[in-house]
Amino acid sequence: MRSVHIVHAHPEPRSFCTAMAHDARRVLTARGDNVSFSDLYALDFDPVVRASDFTRRADPDYLVYALEQRHALEHDTVAPDIRREVDALMASDILMLVFPLYWFSVPALVKGWIDRCFLSGALYGGKRIYGRGGMVGKRAVIGVTLGGREHMFGAQGIHGELARGMLRHLLQGTLGYVGYEVLEPFFAWHVPYCSSAERAQALARWSDFVERLDAQPCMTMPRLEDYDDIFCPLPQAASR
Repeated sequence: MRSVHIVHAHPEPRSFCTAMAHDARRVLTARGDNVSFSDLYALDFDPVVRASDFTRRADPDYLVYALEQRHALEHDTVAPDIRREVDALMASDILMLVFPLYWFSVPALVKGWIDRCFLSGALYGGKRIYGRGGMVGKRAVIGVTLGGREHMFGAQGIHGELARGMLRHLLQGTLGYVGYEVLEPFFAWHVPYCSSAERAQALARWSDFVERLDAQPCMTMPRLEDYDDIFCPLPQAASR
């Protein structure tokens, strides 16, 4: 039995995006997967990084957030809302993010969730990135709704590449960076302007995508083995 953590962010609980998130939970649960679900709006999740995220500080006089994350992880002094999400992340085999595209990026709530919950020391740190990251052996996938039409994206589209362009910061720079095997993303196109029949078709396409997660192709990520000169110090010249 797989464990899947779904993280969803949309301000309208009756939105198509929210329907996608709940449909994913339904499909995965029906498969027999163990599904945890975080609706960030329903949880009133605070996306803002604060010193108060730590109940006891390594350095109470100067905040270095990543270092405080490591200290809090070691001493179990991270805020309860972060701890809940980190526990779900570490227990899950698959992370699924479901959100609308805002300004060529993720909603602020999703970005803040990443900032606060992708703990340095647990998910990444030092040379523990990409194929050596803390989430190696786990998979991540995103389901995204957007207003643009499919032909507006891609090498010849007016907006350019989507997955390997405007969302590279998320797919490679965040999910791949911490070691996830990142599946090719799902996009629901032109959602605010679709007919009911077109939305029904898109939701059916999403349900089939979720049902066949194991068969979805993966994105190519950098391999540290190809960059050993960056991560290994050059040998010292012999003294004369």
